[in-house]
Amino acid sequence: MLRIAVQSKGRLNEDTMTLLAEAGVKVSSSKRTLLVQSSNFPVEILYLRDDDIPQSVAGGVADVGIVGENEFTERGEDAVIVRRLGFSKCRLSLAIPKNIDYTGPEWFEGKKIATSYPNILRDYMQRQGVNADIHVITGSVEISPGIGLADGIFDIVSSGSTLVSNNLREVEVVMRSEALLIGNRQLSDEKKAVLDELLFRIEAVKNAEDKRYVLMNVPTDKVEEVVAVLPGAKSPTVMPLAQEGWNSVHTVIDEKCFWQIISKLKELGAQGILVLPVEKMIL
Repeated sequence: MLRIAVQSKGRLNEDTMTLLAEAGVKVSSSKRTLLVQSSNFPVEILYLRDDDIPQSVAGGVADVGIVGENEFTERGEDAVIVRRLGFSKCRLSLAIPKNIDYTGPEWFEGKKIATSYPNILRDYMQRQGVNADIHVITGSVEISPGIGLADGIFDIVSSGSTLVSNNLREVEVVMRSEALLIGNRQLSDEKKAVLDELLFRIEAVKNAEDKRYVLMNVPTDKVEEVVAVLPGAKSPTVMPLAQEGWNSVHTVIDEKCFWQIISKLKELGAQGILVLPVEKMIL
């Protein structure tokens, strides 16, 4: 049984549980239970605070965990990054009141900065050669300048709307973060086997992201030209239709590429174009 530490609430929890569901791992949605076992896969979910996950994995309380890169870096625990997951993206940034002229990182020399990430900030300031007063707080870091507690803040930024509502502006992006799958360094062979199967399923889900299965009817004399304009298509499927002189062409492409080539496909005579979502993709 592989134990996975997961954030107990918030966006990272939602994204994590969605990924597990797409990977075919069924878990009860109850938030009142600390430890929940999957009904169809040899894993159990341990719900924790995000800042407790790195230590729990490093110490063996959990075998693996899904945590933000910001928390993993801040805690500095001895665990291994198994896979970057590509969701729950954000950044750790320095921000100051929007009406202040900013000259660069040296502006923070001698200034007080409020943050919940003192280790990451301290490392950045040392690399910049800046001596700032780092004031560690938890909770609503963004209100600190407004109440005179600090000159600036160092905090998570997603859309930036929280900064705007507190009359702050982002001046330095120190670190970009995403969800990580981290693991204990001493997993047994049995647990490694379960983890490998879980990773196989996750890969299939991630490979299918933003991919679309495209089917179209193409005149036989235009098949080669159509195949030539399909991005990334090594060998699309081409099948003759009942109507002589026509073929059905099937391929998988990135959704963002579809609208760039749709006009060209129509110019070449493609008809009846269908675009379908891809749930899993095993390479």
